[in-house]
Amino acid sequence: MQAEIITIGDEILIGQIVDTNSAFLGKEFNKIGVSVYQITSVQDDKAHILKALKEAEDNADIIIITGGLGPTKDDITKHTICEYFNDTLIENAAVLQHIEHLFAKYIKTPISDINRQQALVPSRSIALMNKYGTAPGMWIEKNEKTFVSLPGVPYEMKALVKDEVFPRLRKKYHFPFIMHKTLLTYGLGESAIANRIEEFENDLPNFIKLAYLPNLGRVRLRLSARAKDRKTVEIEMDRQVKRLLTYIEDIFVGFEEDNSLEAIIGLQLTDMGKTLAIAESCTGGKIAQAFTAHAGASKYFKGSVVAYASDAKINILNVPEKIIKKHSVVSQQVAEAMALNVRELFDTDYAISTTGNAGPDKGESDAEVGTVWITIAKKDGVYSEVFNFSNHREKVIMKATNKAFEMLAKEISKK
Repeated sequence: MQAEIITIGDEILIGQIVDTNSAFLGKEFNKIGVSVYQITSVQDDKAHILKALKEAEDNADIIIITGGLGPTKDDITKHTICEYFNDTLIENAAVLQHIEHLFAKYIKTPISDINRQQALVPSRSIALMNKYGTAPGMWIEKNEKTFVSLPGVPYEMKALVKDEVFPRLRKKYHFPFIMHKTLLTYGLGESAIANRIEEFENDLPNFIKLAYLPNLGRVRLRLSARAKDRKTVEIEMDRQVKRLLTYIEDIFVGFEEDNSLEAIIGLQLTDMGKTLAIAESCTGGKIAQAFTAHAGASKYFKGSVVAYASDAKINILNVPEKIIKKHSVVSQQVAEAMALNVRELFDTDYAISTTGNAGPDKGESDAEVGTVWITIAKKDGVYSEVFNFSNHREKVIMKATNKAFEMLAKEISKK
C-alpha cells in the first residue's frame, strides 16, 4: 500500500516556512506499514493542484493534502477539491457550531461571515473536527482511493492525523505490523561502527533491516521489522537488539524511542539528586536549550551563562584576565575556569563549559577554526578535552554540543 503527500502553499516553495508536515506524515505512515511514494509541494494555483491530485490518484492508495484551508481568498484548496470531485460546498452544522464556540471562548475579535464559511465542506466528504482550529479536515473516497485534506498548521494537522485520520485508516485497511527500535550511540563514526557490527548485520533475518542515521557526533542505529504476525516481530526484535548491544556496549547510551541523550542525562541527575550548570561560549546556549526543551528540567538544571565575548567571561564568570592573555580565550585554562566558576556561581554538582572557534574567522583567538575545548567540572575535579570539528560553523557548534552531552554522560556513569 502506498501514500502520497501533497503540500499546498507558496510559502513552502519560496522557503518562507519549512515543510515539517511531510516529515511528520512520512514517519507516521512508516509506522503503520504504508510506503510514501512521493511528496509534492505545489503553489496556491488551481491548475497546479488539480494536476497534483490526478497524478497522486494514479500513484497511490492514500492521498494526504495539507494547507490552503484558511478563510482568505488565497486559500483555494476546498474549491479546487470540489472541482476535482465534481462536487459542491455545503455548510456542516457541527463544524459551524465548533467555530462559533472557539470564537466565543478564545478569540476576542467578533466572528465574521468569512470565519463562518470555514464550515463549508464538499458534500461528498466526511468532515473531521479540528479541535484546535476553525478549518476542518475532509475525508473523501473515490474508486477505492482515500483522499484526506488537512489544515497546514502543524499542531492542528498532527492532532487530526492522530485523532481522526489514522484511526479511520486502520479500520478501512489491513496493515502489516511494523516495529522500529533505534539505538543511540556516541563517540564512534558511522563507518567504524559498520566495520564493528558487520557480522551482526550479515546475520539479520530478512524481515529486519538495519539503517545508519549519523548526525555530527552521534550515530543512531535503527532496526526495522515488518511482518504479519506481531508476536514473531516482537520476539525476534528483542533477540536482535540484545545481539547488537554486545557489539556496541561501550558506545551505547539509550533508545531513541525512550529519550534523547540529554533527556536520559536529566533523568539520571534527577534520580541522583544532582544538579547542573552550564557556561557556553562557542555553542551559544544550544546545550542549555537542549536540556530545557524537556519537561522537568528544573529539577536538575539550575542555570547557564552564555559568555561569548572575553569581557563577559571576565566580568560575569570571573575568568582571570591574565589567563586569557597568557593562554588565549580558546584554551584548556579558560575552559576549566569557566566550568569551575559557573559551578560555584550556581552551586551545582556538575558543570559544562565550552570555548572554541567556530569560524569562519579566528576572532579573539589564534586557535584554528574548528578548535573547541570542553570541560566537565564536578566537586572532586575537572576533566577537559580539545577537539577539532572541521571548518564549517554549524557543524562545529552541533558537534561540540553533542560531544558535551557524551562527556557529561560518561562522567555521570562513573558514579
